[in-house]
Amino acid sequence: MFSKSKINEPGPKADETPTMPAAKPSAPAPDFKASAPKAKPAASVLSSDLLVTGNLKTTGDIQIEGQVDGDIRAHLLTVGEGATVRGEVIADDVVVNGRVIGRVRGLKVRLTSTARVEGDIIHKTIAIESGAHFEGSVQRQDDPLTTGTGGKAKMPATDAKS
Repeated sequence: MFSKSKINEPGPKADETPTMPAAKPSAPAPDFKASAPKAKPAASVLSSDLLVTGNLKTTGDIQIEGQVDGDIRAHLLTVGEGATVRGEVIADDVVVNGRVIGRVRGLKVRLTSTARVEGDIIHKTIAIESGAHFEGSVQRQDDPLTTGTGGKAKMPATDAKS
């Protein structure tokens, strides 16, 4: 049956064809880089010592810790406690811990207890924590991300129901 010499021999026996996975050197290794873009990228962080003058636009997430003088468009926007944004903010989710001077548009808008907002808020859902400072108007819309000027044209709700 078995002999000690055949067990200890490396590689396939002389009369057998190799059946080990090592016998397929031409098989490509799994390509992990191809699946990497499917993973959600990390948020872009603007540090507390950074001043940005100009507009920011991304389909990803942004966390502001410094100062931005310009409009911001993102998927998730987080304004840090020491941050200031001067301009219009448009995002699916907006979390304000710091200061925003300008209009805020978001499907979900949250003002934490340290938030300071000077401007109108147009939202689908909103949460305002106790201690937040807000000066402006609040308006609920089913689609707050579309702008009245320069954006997609939107029919008034009364025409859509006719």
